[in-house]
Amino acid sequence: MLGMVISIISGILMSVQGVFNTQVTKQTSVWVSASFVQLTALIVCLAAWFFTGREGNFMGIAHVRPWYLLLGGTIGAFITYTVILGMEQLGPAKSVLFIIAAQLIAAYVIELFGWFGAQKAGFDWMKLAGVVVFIAGIVLFKWKELFS
Repeated sequence: MLGMVISIISGILMSVQGVFNTQVTKQTSVWVSASFVQLTALIVCLAAWFFTGREGNFMGIAHVRPWYLLLGGTIGAFITYTVILGMEQLGPAKSVLFIIAAQLIAAYVIELFGWFGAQKAGFDWMKLAGVVVFIAGIVLFKWKELFS
């Protein structure tokens, strides 16, 4: 249950952050906005690490294997960039629909094949049906635009 609540909070925060970042971009530029987001995230993470007991060691980063797992920050920069552009062009609701659909499909494929160290899960028709229903929901949400 706690995981569900945390995930819901995460989704809400992502949507609010996307809107905030898009508004900052209108007054600056996409890369200035994205840079500021990443800088403030670094500051908050360092402060949280410092005040919560300093678990772990930054030298441990040098021992992470496989090396491509360290690309999370780079991917995060492009996530910030693409969310800003998506929200700017589609608006928050439509943009988030496509973002979540892509996340759901990508997460299911990663889980299905056990990529990147994720626990491998067997194929499940119900999960596939869930993806199809979600995509049908997108079509309904955009119905007027698709058929006008």
